[in-house]
Amino acid sequence: MTEKVLTELLIDLKSLPKENEWVEFKKDFHSKEEIGKALSSLSNSAAIQKHSFGYLIFGIENQTHKTLGCTFNPATKKVGNEELKNWLMQRLDPKIDFSYFSFTFENKNIVLFQIPAASGQPTRFSNTDYIRIESITRKLHDFPKLEKQLWIQPTTQSFSSEFALENILSDEVISLLDTQAYFDFFEIPYPTNRESVLEKFISENFIKKNSFGKYSITNLGGLLFAKDLSNFPTLWRKAIRVIVYSGKNRVQTEREQIGGKGYAIGFAGLLDWVNSQLPANEEIGKAFRKEVRMYPKIAIRELAANMLIHQDFRIGGSNPVIEIFTDRIEFTNPGIPLITTNRFIDEYQSRNERLASFMRRINICEEKGSGIDKVILNIESYQLPAPDFQKSEKHTKAILFSKQNLNDMDKNDKVRACYQHCCLGYVSNEKMTNQSLRKRFNIDDKNSAIASRIIKDTLDSELIKDNDPNSKSRKFKKYIPFWA
Repeated sequence: MTEKVLTELLIDLKSLPKENEWVEFKKDFHSKEEIGKALSSLSNSAAIQKHSFGYLIFGIENQTHKTLGCTFNPATKKVGNEELKNWLMQRLDPKIDFSYFSFTFENKNIVLFQIPAASGQPTRFSNTDYIRIESITRKLHDFPKLEKQLWIQPTTQSFSSEFALENILSDEVISLLDTQAYFDFFEIPYPTNRESVLEKFISENFIKKNSFGKYSITNLGGLLFAKDLSNFPTLWRKAIRVIVYSGKNRVQTEREQIGGKGYAIGFAGLLDWVNSQLPANEEIGKAFRKEVRMYPKIAIRELAANMLIHQDFRIGGSNPVIEIFTDRIEFTNPGIPLITTNRFIDEYQSRNERLASFMRRINICEEKGSGIDKVILNIESYQLPAPDFQKSEKHTKAILFSKQNLNDMDKNDKVRACYQHCCLGYVSNEKMTNQSLRKRFNIDDKNSAIASRIIKDTLDSELIKDNDPNSKSRKFKKYIPFWA
């Protein structure tokens, strides 16, 4: 937090009539154990009181709230040879990610600890749970009803619900988020007063209002509507990178673009820029020549949307990336898929359902599970090689390939295309046949043996199976995916 935000937060906390279950004031450091008990009690009490954080402040007198200042410096405080924060963290269970800030207020040194509310279980210090009853720290086991409440609290908060920025004024919300775009998406008039705008954003979980009338922008709100993601310390590395290379490898970069806007307001511009960088073929119609992009726009759209929606936001230091080569385009997002890559066409599971849900509402992506179907359908209509979906240790990648003759494809390319064609037929209530596969590859009818060979290789790979194993007719055999 910036010093401005810390100052405003402290003013709000000082305005309370007295310290309470989730706020504790101290004149100065007394003991490391006292801090540990406070971390436990404030974390647990904040959860029960429905606050995201508890606060422990040094340098403020409890009764008068007078600013006294303190000599305590957590950054230099040692317990033996161990740093204080590490000593405290080792004795907390679970190891909550508390933060402390040292800053100047009214020319006095202040230290403020921000402590996340317990989630899913009580926060313990040195094997004991603590709770605050009004302003007194007590052992939690003496209050079984409160203890039960903590065990049934929701589990760890999702990334989308966490705060990207906290304790800001309403005009800062308006300046940081493109609120006009929200109403444009749904074709409804922009409200005539700011309160109505903020209420709508609160109802969508884009922002939250605290007890002092200040606002916090959630990661969901920032990811979707940030005018500039660099204004959000937790989100700037989630901006989309697009890299264009001059060849088939990463040796020489032609140009690079990093998106600065939130996903909802920047998606159309992203697609326009990506499509403008793709190679095009000239098509001669009845009267005019026109350029046709090498890859279908709907495939670009769906894979870009999937890349954003299915990324793992907990993986730091990694952007979603689109890389354009002369022979392919790759979409890479942080995080491994929640389902096997062979089932992308028929199954759906998102780790970011709130993000996905909103992007469906504004027609950025398709309904659940249908996006990859449309990718493969359009790739087949363009007579392109089958997309390749890959999983690495920490990333998921989707690759589209440029035009390629069947004879230039290797066995794996042909088998992958056959399997995807079979899946596409099955989810469309059809069965793959030799004839349908010939159409997929633009194989002449007299060369049906070529399609038969591809089908045999795919059967041997156990990716497809006979629809009717008892049928003796080779000519009219039909095939379905292995999972059908």
